[in-house]
Amino acid sequence: MKKMKKSLSPFALVMAAGIFGSALTLGVNQYFFKNDQKVTIEHTQSLPTLNSRFDTQISSTPSDFTTAAEQVMPGVVHIKSTSLDGRGGGGQVPDIFRDFFGDDFGGRGRSPQPSVGSGSGVIISQDGYIVTNNHVIDKADDIEVSLFDNRNYKAEVIGTDPTTDLALIKIEAEGLEKVSFANSDEVRVGEWVLAIGNPFNLTSTVTAGIVSAKGRNINILRNRSAIESFIQTDAAVNPGNSGGALVNLDGDLIGINTAIASRTGSYSGYSFAVPTNIVRKVMEDLMQYGVVQRAFLGVLIRNVDGQLAKEKDLDLTNGIYIDSLTSNGAAAEAGLKIGDVITAVDGKAVSSSPELQAAIGTHRPGDKVEVTVNRGGAERTINVVLRNGDGNTGSVEKKEIKTLAKLGAEFEDISENRAASLNIEGGVKVKSLGVGTLKRLTDIRSGFIITKVGEERIENTDDLTAALEDQAGVVTIEGIYESYPSRRRYYTFDLK
Repeated sequence: MKKMKKSLSPFALVMAAGIFGSALTLGVNQYFFKNDQKVTIEHTQSLPTLNSRFDTQISSTPSDFTTAAEQVMPGVVHIKSTSLDGRGGGGQVPDIFRDFFGDDFGGRGRSPQPSVGSGSGVIISQDGYIVTNNHVIDKADDIEVSLFDNRNYKAEVIGTDPTTDLALIKIEAEGLEKVSFANSDEVRVGEWVLAIGNPFNLTSTVTAGIVSAKGRNINILRNRSAIESFIQTDAAVNPGNSGGALVNLDGDLIGINTAIASRTGSYSGYSFAVPTNIVRKVMEDLMQYGVVQRAFLGVLIRNVDGQLAKEKDLDLTNGIYIDSLTSNGAAAEAGLKIGDVITAVDGKAVSSSPELQAAIGTHRPGDKVEVTVNRGGAERTINVVLRNGDGNTGSVEKKEIKTLAKLGAEFEDISENRAASLNIEGGVKVKSLGVGTLKRLTDIRSGFIITKVGEERIENTDDLTAALEDQAGVVTIEGIYESYPSRRRYYTFDLK
């Protein structure tokens, strides 16, 4: 008699399925993860746990910035610049009406309304030399400096350099706290820095951040010879910080805060500073000559990237490609060629136009530099003697520059044809007015053509320089305005 198979109960089937599933799970786990591997679950909403190695790195972050801040704050000043730009009510009067009725025509004789700007500056010598931005003091008739201890001084402009947006001013004081310079070439991306200045007239304000980038060009200096190779930081900088200090944690100056990237005019996350290696050179020039001695390589250039490398069949994607050479430039004279890719200056690698500009910008005409280029895949180093804007290696005489710089104006010679049309033998035109004697002590306007200094006839800028050098004390200049050439005008001022 055959035995009948017993059918499993529903409960037994469930238990059997559970046991089989558990065994299968354990078996798969042992097979795939037998080496104790961990499974990473992606796309979770929770934050990952920080491991101990990350925690040890955090300990390198400075716990405070008090030492550097306390060291630098006495060397950062508050600058107020006052300019008599506008005339109350009447605005700007056309030159021809001024010649008839005077400068107050249309303004009903009212005094001009002053405009006051605010910025910062950094003391660089114990006897009162201060570096700031050119745009802080540009066109100012009066400059007042307030020290950290609340002492106030009137400042004199020693010199300006719009190509780097730097200016040198001086106050009559001794024993001041100065800020030491660091080598900005040694600044590293990611290091901590402090910005110290006077934003929104809030004196002695300190903010902290890191160096975000180096060699930035943001195209804010509208000058053909401008040097833009900024240090970029995320330290908060606002209007009023211009001309202030960017320092490392040793309290040494690494840059002069100059600009912010913003759609609103206030800080939006990025700020830019002129590196101290450029600042130092410009300040030395202004002290010694009264104007910056700019050196030029004499090349037109482009940054090398992947697209240009492909277009020009280059075997590198970093460097500065030489598009053309000036005929009387230093590069052409030394043997550089179109198509060369500049990769280093004096042994220091340069990979972009701003870096090359900064490297050359720290030199003067007549200096010799070693320029490393890649030519057809081969690297070579060429000695180049830098030249000035006129194509020679000389510098402008200190005496000549300081005389004209003191007047605070830009001059240009009148052409022979223009002189003949005005019925004069020649002259020097006041092209523009800045900070200086003419604007401070006279009501002279741009466009005035100087034809005499005292009894000496002036036909060109050399005549003007020589005549002023012969003068002492009160000086009278004679000339005309093109809009009314038949009327002679005279301006008298103290040249001291």
